[in-house]
Amino acid sequence: MNFDYAQPVKIHFGNGRLQELPQLLADFTGKGLLICSKRLVKNGFTAKLFEENKQLAATFTEISENPDVTEAQECVELIREKQITFIVALGGGSVIDLAKVCGTLCFAEEEVAAYLGSGLALPEQRLPLIAIPTTSGTGTEVTAAAVLTDRELGKKSPIISDNFYPDIALVDPELTLTVPPRVTANTGMDALCQAIEGYWSKGHQPICDALAIHAARLIFENLLTVYHEPENLTARENMSEAALIAGLAFAIPKTTSSHACSYPLTNIYGIPHGEACTLTIDYFAKVNASDRLLAFANRVGFSSIDEMCEKIHAMKVEMNMRTDLKDFDISPGQLADLVSLSHHPNLLNNPVEITDEILEEMYQSLI
Repeated sequence: MNFDYAQPVKIHFGNGRLQELPQLLADFTGKGLLICSKRLVKNGFTAKLFEENKQLAATFTEISENPDVTEAQECVELIREKQITFIVALGGGSVIDLAKVCGTLCFAEEEVAAYLGSGLALPEQRLPLIAIPTTSGTGTEVTAAAVLTDRELGKKSPIISDNFYPDIALVDPELTLTVPPRVTANTGMDALCQAIEGYWSKGHQPICDALAIHAARLIFENLLTVYHEPENLTARENMSEAALIAGLAFAIPKTTSSHACSYPLTNIYGIPHGEACTLTIDYFAKVNASDRLLAFANRVGFSSIDEMCEKIHAMKVEMNMRTDLKDFDISPGQLADLVSLSHHPNLLNNPVEITDEILEEMYQSLI
């Protein structure tokens, strides 16, 4: 087997390590932009950051749960106006994804929307970026992908570029202590999908396989604990580790079927990304059943693939996550649209060819 592995992001992991931000910023020159959620401004958290980090010159907070190209364009214009020279992204996957895109497209001639799903070449220049996740799920702090939405066109798609790797991932599990249970569930299960899909992806390789097994085991052992005990710092630390490692596990192999189907489920029905991925992961585990996947199930603590799938379903039920699409009253025409729109490029990474018949059968089982 031939394979390549590279990970350019410098990772700083551990409780309380946000305190190291001033010394990390000492290596950056000029003016910094803090990209974060409005919640962090309202609760005074960002004021403290600005007080301790004098190089921060501006804040951008206009970020929705699935960031739109218009929001990214607004951020790009702020970067140019303020002559920003580096970015600090503090938040969940939406915040960090938007920061990754804007740090490169601030050098672009075209507007942000032109780059979504078009294959248009991105600028070679980029701004330095420190990514500080406040959730345990997306792994975007160590990947080259960012996902944006164009609501006007009804399109949600990843943009992939080596430019998008942050310079530094500062992962402080203490930042996740106030994450609400629903977000804990969605992001944690997203990380589980990343680990599983990265493992069975056609692009799998031994280093990422080992990372996927480690991440999945941690998630199975800790996610329900942090859901029920949000202040359990040991479990939070384990989930932060799992999310980071899951990000590394799929960064090169890429995701597959569940992520491909998640995009229309989010675009059309507004289902949060992690919940949309999780909705189909146990179904696709049975479609992709193999000796290789059985070995994965064994290594993360299960005697069979079916037992692993039963655990995933039970976790969804226990965390009040969606297990079907019955409340949407999906018509035959809408079902056909779901099947068609699920043919996202990620679907080609799946080890088994996913046909329209498989997709239709899967969606029928949910409605």
